[in-house]
Amino acid sequence: MTAPDHRFPCDQCGADLRFSPEDGRLICDHCGHQEPVEGTGPWDAPLAELDYRAALDAALPGAEMQDVRQIKCPNCGAEFELDEATHAAECPFCATPVVTGTGVQRRIKPKGVLPFALSEAEAHKAMTDWLGRLWFAPNGLQAYARKGRRMEGIYVPYWTFDADTKSQYSGARGTIYHESRRVIREGRSETVQIQKIRWTPVSGRVARFFDDVLVLAATSLPKRYTDALEPWDLSLMLPYRPQYLAGFRAEGYTVDLETGFAEARRTMDRVIRRDVMFDIGGDSQRIDRLETQVSAVTFKHVLLPVWLAAYRYRGKTYRFVVNGRSGRVRGERPWSAWKIAIAVVLGLALAAGIGYLAALQQ
Repeated sequence: MTAPDHRFPCDQCGADLRFSPEDGRLICDHCGHQEPVEGTGPWDAPLAELDYRAALDAALPGAEMQDVRQIKCPNCGAEFELDEATHAAECPFCATPVVTGTGVQRRIKPKGVLPFALSEAEAHKAMTDWLGRLWFAPNGLQAYARKGRRMEGIYVPYWTFDADTKSQYSGARGTIYHESRRVIREGRSETVQIQKIRWTPVSGRVARFFDDVLVLAATSLPKRYTDALEPWDLSLMLPYRPQYLAGFRAEGYTVDLETGFAEARRTMDRVIRRDVMFDIGGDSQRIDRLETQVSAVTFKHVLLPVWLAAYRYRGKTYRFVVNGRSGRVRGERPWSAWKIAIAVVLGLALAAGIGYLAALQQ
């Protein structure tokens, strides 16, 4: 299956339509014509999960696969889709000019998408407001960001995993108690309470079904940035339709499915250990053995909306990301050397002033 085109001609004038976050519709900037996104509505069926083992065995149905034309940034390694008419672009992740494509690749088709809810203007304001709250950010970068180019709307790829888990454990439950002891302090005998823990062997079982464990499926953005954009309300996810991508770019996944599930397992294991500690109870817990069986593993490839800006200022690239739904902002924290120097001088002057006043009062 060939990936659907992300360009949709206007029925009125033939210009390209784009998806409008403000209206939730396709609009034409040339003549103002609007069209609904086809197939959306309350009759949408729940997003279907795909079998994880079948995907590893390359046995997914052909309808779940697509051929995509992607371009790879030689600087940061990001891969993003291009339409057939585009042969060169600028990497939205690091502002590097890109002219070399990686050709057509066979990929797992997206199952779900969270459409953009914030417009570019709203995302840009969120970013400049965030920069304005950074005291030691260079004024030049703040001004450049305010007057700079438009932000880029990117659909970032994620995996979601479902799994049924059953765990057996053995360990010990700690109960705090106190013993009285006589001690000598400053030549005087007194009674003190010494805290101790009494350990009781325990064993048991816990079970948990994991639903939509979210794993970033690309490495172009630092994970600390994308993690900071959470939470994402995945309950609002819609079935994937290429119309939602009209006017935006889609990043290709570079973290394969097996690697993504390994990351999901680490998340699951942390939750399971928490469940076991709660099941053991007591004042303190110790886990000596923990074995987990994982079954019924399914997954989805989904796209989440991120507004992104990459600014080159005085030879350095600064990247800022904005959650396309909530407006949460993260990015490189810029520092102004002269602002820091002024703050240090003012701090020293204030300390000297306080010292001088204290000396006068003596």
